[in-house]
Amino acid sequence: MGHKINPISNRLGFIKGWYSNWFGGKNYGERIKEDYEIRRYIEENFSKAILSRIYIERTLKFITITITTSRPGIIIGKGGKQVDEMIKKIKKITNKEIQINIFEIHHRTLDALLLANNLAIKISNRVFYKKAIKNAINDAYFRMDAEGIKVQVSGRINGVEMARTESYKEGSIPLSTLRADIDYASAEANTSYGIIGIKVWIMKGEIYQKRKNLYSMFSMLGFIKKRKKNKIYKNVTT
Repeated sequence: MGHKINPISNRLGFIKGWYSNWFGGKNYGERIKEDYEIRRYIEENFSKAILSRIYIERTLKFITITITTSRPGIIIGKGGKQVDEMIKKIKKITNKEIQINIFEIHHRTLDALLLANNLAIKISNRVFYKKAIKNAINDAYFRMDAEGIKVQVSGRINGVEMARTESYKEGSIPLSTLRADIDYASAEANTSYGIIGIKVWIMKGEIYQKRKNLYSMFSMLGFIKKRKKNKIYKNVTT
């Protein structure tokens, strides 16, 4: 099952959250349209900032927009002028107070969307696809200590007449393990001989937060003793 659906949607509510957090009610369709227009405006006007994810959270009076990017200076501008203009234009779309948070991504090679877009740009500029993929895997797996990475390329690769799919993998990608923190993204490279599809999976590790919370709860209630700590902890969490 993990190989057939998006690994991020497979983990929603378990270790992953939604990109839009709000309650729709009767105005559900209007708010979806507003979210789409907000994201389209930011992506079109700040494409040079190398955007990753845009999170939208709504309350009764405020809309909080969190932007993750590798170049926050382009979004902020001189003295924060770009942010002020963004707030004014988004206010016209939503008619609500806007709050914007900007987070910088320090390691681009550990972000699946940035890595996929970077590969798409290189392939569009006629860089040999095997060299580009090999460099990306080396940066993520060997230099930034990712636990696993997989890159899949499909289409008329290298201009051949028959379309095919090639996969390159390093490390482990446990797609059916729900506690595994796997980042996934896809991109398209426009070439003179057609569109090349690119998919990237990055395994960042496993999240044991729920296990830790469960263990601390049982230890506070006195169900876990120090002598049998490991044995009882294993039985409780599985």
